[in-house]
Amino acid sequence: MDQQRLCDSQQLPEGASRGASIAGTSLLLVRREGRVYAYRNRCPHRGIPLEWQPDQFLDDSASLIQCATHGALFLIESGECVAGPCAGESLAALACREQDGGVWVTL
Repeated sequence: MDQQRLCDSQQLPEGASRGASIAGTSLLLVRREGRVYAYRNRCPHRGIPLEWQPDQFLDDSASLIQCATHGALFLIESGECVAGPCAGESLAALACREQDGGVWVTL
């Protein structure tokens, strides 16, 4: 398993999201209630990136991940689509951990 450091923990504050890229794979990170979640930055509906601007992956309430192209909404904790054309499908989750002041993901 290939583990990569994506960013410093302090670069992902509570309620925030950010994008990252490893070996040509686009990722998104979200911190919620102190925990970091990592997913491939790829909408299951069209296979396109989710953000509308760099590091902007959340809806207005910052409680759901939102696809900027067609408005699909995904649960932060599971990646499951709860509204939109891909309802019932999920984002591809990646193993993620915090250690030594950084956020690490396993591809």
